[in-house]
Amino acid sequence: MHGLINKGIERFVIDTYGQTTWLEVAGQARLGFTEFEAMLTYEPCLTDRMLATIAERLRRPREAVLEDFGTFLVASPSLPAIRRLMRFGGVTYQDFLHSLDELSDRVRLAMDDLILPQLTLIEQGQGQFRLRCKPGLEGFGHVMVGVLRAMADDYGALAVLDHHGYGEQGEEIAIAIVQDPFSEGKTFELGVRCA
Repeated sequence: MHGLINKGIERFVIDTYGQTTWLEVAGQARLGFTEFEAMLTYEPCLTDRMLATIAERLRRPREAVLEDFGTFLVASPSLPAIRRLMRFGGVTYQDFLHSLDELSDRVRLAMDDLILPQLTLIEQGQGQFRLRCKPGLEGFGHVMVGVLRAMADDYGALAVLDHHGYGEQGEEIAIAIVQDPFSEGKTFELGVRCA
């Protein structure tokens, strides 16, 4: 597992639940250290053990933890680059959804060794979509549900999302855009202003 993903989970726990909780998770999961290195690669079993420990410590299902992590990636002020990467997908939430097919390629432009599962958006008409997450990173669909919820809020869209489980072709997420725009979205400028 790419260290950047593990480092992101570490940061999520620290920023959301505190340093003490993270240190307890690291100890209970028998990581052997208290900080991940973003540029290293770790055995997938280490990530699985860490996620299982977080879920147990928080008394929440693993899927809920992954969804919260996805929301954190986009909504946390400490990770503005991820939100910016997502907002380059378009002016509206629906534009953003159509850009998801290219997300793994855009991520690879920034980090060529970070390989995310391929996403395929299937439009079903009347604001109804299915997002298919190809196999390759177990639970990635749950992370994407969190990302999609946070991005709907960011764009000011009202959307209903439901993880439909795992199949031969990967995980599937049902997306229903109820209203786009629903409320005023968060501001976004293409260029970053320097002080």
